[in-house]
Order: sequence, then C-alpha cells, then structure tokens
Amino acid sequence: MAIVAAVALISLIPIASCRKAKAEADGSLSADDVNAIALDAYVYGYPLITMDQTRRVMTNVATAGSKHAPMGQFANMSSYPDPSFHEVTAPNANTLYSAAWLDLTAEPYVLSLPDEHGRYYLMPMLDAWTNVFESPGARTTGTDAQRYVIAGPNWNGSANVPNAKVIKAPTNLVWIIGRTFAQQTVDDLNAVHQLQRQYTLVPLSAFGAAYTPPAGRVDPEVDMKTGVREQVNQLDAATFFNRLAMLMSDNPPSPADSAIVSRMASIGIVAGQPFDASKFGPDATTILQTVPRRGLQRILAFGKSVPTVNGWQYATDLGSYGTKYDLRAYVAYAGLGANLPQDAIYPATSVDGSGQPLDGSRSYVLHFAKGQEPPVKGFWSVTMYDQHFFFVPNQIRRYQISPTQSPVTHNPDGSLDVYIQRNSPGLAKEKNWLPSPSGPFVLMLRMYWPEEAVINGTWKPPAITPAAATVTDQ
Repeated sequence: MAIVAAVALISLIPIASCRKAKAEADGSLSADDVNAIALDAYVYGYPLITMDQTRRVMTNVATAGSKHAPMGQFANMSSYPDPSFHEVTAPNANTLYSAAWLDLTAEPYVLSLPDEHGRYYLMPMLDAWTNVFESPGARTTGTDAQRYVIAGPNWNGSANVPNAKVIKAPTNLVWIIGRTFAQQTVDDLNAVHQLQRQYTLVPLSAFGAAYTPPAGRVDPEVDMKTGVREQVNQLDAATFFNRLAMLMSDNPPSPADSAIVSRMASIGIVAGQPFDASKFGPDATTILQTVPRRGLQRILAFGKSVPTVNGWQYATDLGSYGTKYDLRAYVAYAGLGANLPQDAIYPATSVDGSGQPLDGSRSYVLHFAKGQEPPVKGFWSVTMYDQHFFFVPNQIRRYQISPTQSPVTHNPDGSLDVYIQRNSPGLAKEKNWLPSPSGPFVLMLRMYWPEEAVINGTWKPPAITPAAATVTDQ
C-alpha cells in the first residue's frame, strides 16, 4: 500500500506542475500566484537594476575624472575613496580603482593593459547581472602587458588585433572594476597613477588609429547626489519592472534562468516589451504597492542567513551566482561588484564573538595569534563601515588596517592586535588603531588572492572581542 500511495503521489506532481504552467500561460493566475512571482521577479531583477542605475550615475559626465567617466572610458581614482564616496557600497581603501562601463551593442572594445612589473592588480569584468565572466590580473594572467577584445553576445565579426584575447561577454553592458594595489606613500601612488594612464579602451573600429574619445552626454534628470542603492530602493514596482523588461533585451538572461523568465512573462514582464500591469489582475494596485518593500525585506533577511564563523558572515561563492538569485541580490545590496572567491573573500560582521551588536560605545580587539593572520598571496585588510556599508569619518582619516599597505606593530610573541574603538588607544598602539563611529558599525575582512585554507574554511577569522574581555595567547 505504501508503494501504491507513493506512486500515486508521484503521478500527481507533473499534473500539478502542468496546471500551474497552464495557469501562467493563459492568465488565470490567482492573486497569491501573482504575488509570489512578482516578489521573485523583484529579487531576480534587483542586481540588473542596481547595475544600470550605477552606470547612469558613474557615466553621467562630459569628461573622465577620478570617480566618473563617460561610457567606454576609465575613471581612474588618484586616491582612496573617502566617506563622501557613495556610488558603490563597501568600497575598499587598499587599491586605486580604475572603473569603466562598456556598451557593446554596436561593436567590441579593445582593452590594453601595461606591464605592471610584478605589482598586484585585478581587472575583473562583470556582466549586467553582476557575474564575473573574466578576471585578468596578477593571479590569473600575470603582470606582463596584455590586450583583450571584449565583444557582446551577438557579435560574430573578426578582431584582427595582434596578440589579443577575444572575450565574449554574456551581456552588452559590461563593468570593468580595475583595482591596483598601492602603498600609502607619495612615490608609490604616483607609480600607480602612471600605470592607470596606460589602461586604455578604444572601439574595435578605432584600434591602431589616433582616437579621441567623444564627450559624454550629461543627463540633468539623473540624480547625482542620492546614493545609488537608495535610488533603486525608492523605485515603484511598475517603474522597476518596466526598466527590468527593457534591460533584459540587451542583457539576456542566462539559459539557466528560463524558468523564472517564463514565470515573469506570465505577469507581463517580457524582455524588450513595456511592462503590462494588466497581467497582475484585479489586485494589481495592491500587489504593486507592496512588492518593493517585501522584496527588500526578503533581500535583507537573506543576508542574515549567510553562514557565520566566529560572528563573521563567511561566503565563498560570490562573483558567479548561477541561479542563487537571493544571494546575488544581497551582494548587489551590500557590496556591488564582488570578485570571484579565488580573487577575494570578504567576511563581514556587525557583531562581536558573543553575538552582541558592534557599537562605538564600546572598545574591541581583533586578535590574530602568531602565524594566524589571513593566509593570502595578495594582501589582507580589515575595513570599518557604518551600518549602510559606507566609510565613517574619523579624526585620522583611517578607514582600514592592512599590514601590507601600512606599518603595524606586532606583539612581542608575534601576535597582532587591531584596536577598534572611537578614541586613540595610546601612541604606542596607534598604528593598529581602526577608529569606530559613535553608533553601530560593520567590519569587513578583505583577503585578496586567498590561499586554499581561506577558500575551504580551514582557516577561520578570529572573533571580535570586547576590550575588557580580551584574552592573550597561552
């Protein structure tokens, strides 16, 4: 009897699936069905909308500068981001950014990189859905001079560029987020500036000829003051879904996304077509009013489910998401532009080792036992953010601690303490001082080019310890 019941149950599954598929196809979805699909669509599309809005802001200038540049040009930061930098969440203060946005609809672009002479750098390329599809740099391709032809998904031409690797991007919108390591000295910063001037992009048709990039078109309607994440979160559902549908035309979903693409079509979200709210049925107004709020709640709730190690959220599957839509959306919310784990892993925490929220009213210590600092081939750092993942102003303008970048003082036994507190821990300890704000804050432990022990979890980050409860090595 048990076998018969099991067979009967199995036989009903495809029937139920067929009925649901038929309902999606013929428009007979219930309000609950529409609600569920709309919520999934919001989470699915959140990274694409965030990427597009980031592009709008970062390219809305006539000429290239340190933070903004027209499409197809590098914006080379000459100094580290400061608390006024809100274009991207969770920026780093270890490398100088060289960022460029490409539209590959018309033709490919040629990217040329100079000889870095052994310097650590990374030039990841992200598609419109935030997946890293290529990652040139010290780890993968070395530091010799290199050249790439970056083509869109529909391009089938011939490159004819000597010594160049042709890369087929999954989408027509591409974000290059170059990072070049620099010591905090005038001489080293100037050396990186010289390298940045040699990071070049030209349309394929202009390669080998004199090329002057055209001036960018400034759109006065683009909000250049409000943070990108806040702008995205303020979009009403109809605007969000309409923009999603339009963006999907030039930035096709992955074949693995066919199921959710089909479900979205059943509620009027179709690539290249205006959003059709009538597919939401008689409850459209109510559903549309609540979707953004519920979508953000779901994204933030997912953040709390990321595995933790000693209080640190420790994810090793960023940069290429497949169908992990909730993870992809949360990373777009908290730290847009994450690298592949082989290039960087970013544990973050807002609590101490006992689970209590980190707050500037208390002093803390991050203690690394001798030989237990993060094992990396690149560099590591611990960075201070406010609860919104932006830098916090402080009296010494220090936003991170990195032994590779600036001197720290080790203890006599070889261990290392990082002092996390509002006020100076005293002159003898000041090199290891990471200033905190007056209220809640978040710490991020960056590990570039991590050893396998970091990736597989054999190495574990130590807990943040309240200063009064700090223990020393036995």
